[in-house]
Amino acid sequence: MDNASKSDGASTAASGEELAHLYREMLRIRRFEESAARAYTQGKISGFLHLYIGQEAIAVATADLLKPGDRVVTTYRDHGFAIAQGCDPGKCMAELFGKKDGLVGGVGGSMHLFAKDKGLWGGYAIVGGHVPVAAGHAFASKYLGDGAVTLCFLGEGAMHIGATHEGMHLAGLWRLPIVFCIENNRYAMGTPLSRQSPVDDLTVRAPTYRMVSDRFVVREVSETRSRLKAAIDRARNENQPTLVELQTYRFRGHSMSDPAKYRTKEELNSWQANDPLHRAERTLQSDHGFTEAQLETIDDEVSEEMDKAVAFADASPQPDPEHRFKYHLAEEG
Repeated sequence: MDNASKSDGASTAASGEELAHLYREMLRIRRFEESAARAYTQGKISGFLHLYIGQEAIAVATADLLKPGDRVVTTYRDHGFAIAQGCDPGKCMAELFGKKDGLVGGVGGSMHLFAKDKGLWGGYAIVGGHVPVAAGHAFASKYLGDGAVTLCFLGEGAMHIGATHEGMHLAGLWRLPIVFCIENNRYAMGTPLSRQSPVDDLTVRAPTYRMVSDRFVVREVSETRSRLKAAIDRARNENQPTLVELQTYRFRGHSMSDPAKYRTKEELNSWQANDPLHRAERTLQSDHGFTEAQLETIDDEVSEEMDKAVAFADASPQPDPEHRFKYHLAEEG
């Protein structure tokens, strides 16, 4: 596992209450995704399904830092952000099922969750295509002086796309209040980083865009929150964009149809041993006196919540046929 880090991550410790909250939120995403995976195998979800299992600490740390008006623009691996930012799990599951009561009426599906009221300005399926969109959001904030920050999440594979360069170039040129977060989970679909990029450190590009950079392995949700906070504060207070490389790992394949045979069991096990969710669980026990019974109660409550989300999605009707034409024109928005 790469130990690269550009700062010491000082002052990252969370109180027992804070860590318990972050742990619960990570667990909510984990259990939601596991429920979605089961539903997919049962034929209740069609098309693609990209799970966020293993990367939960990033979405949870981000959501904990957002202020009203802040925006998240992300990729097709977007369920974690929707749950962390307060979207109803039932509506999210119904969206995966393609049902009428889904987050966007059942017409977006897994890759296109959107909740403006929660600060989630979309999951995008076109790799790198959302980066200029995020820069546009940040430009609007600077133009209007609303004090909001945009966070743009992209995979390491998107760093090699022309639209990514254009968006980051303009963010640096115009000093936009934005944080670009590379969720480097080591594989662009099944292609390892060593076959995508001539360099391991993707933040070496930051100076060419006049950006500050940070790079670290995501092990602790508290450290992740602390380091993202520094970047968000910089964007909000100084109009200084930052490029952050979050070295993480997805425990499942690229999508549900991917058996992930391109990686070894030893590699997977080494990352699972440092799963931020389980590290938080161990810290709650060792440093904050949580018992196995307390943790089991949290898990039971979260699992029940996700069971209800699946039941809600099952019961939701199919969208009305005319709904597929909604929101195509500005006057309907």
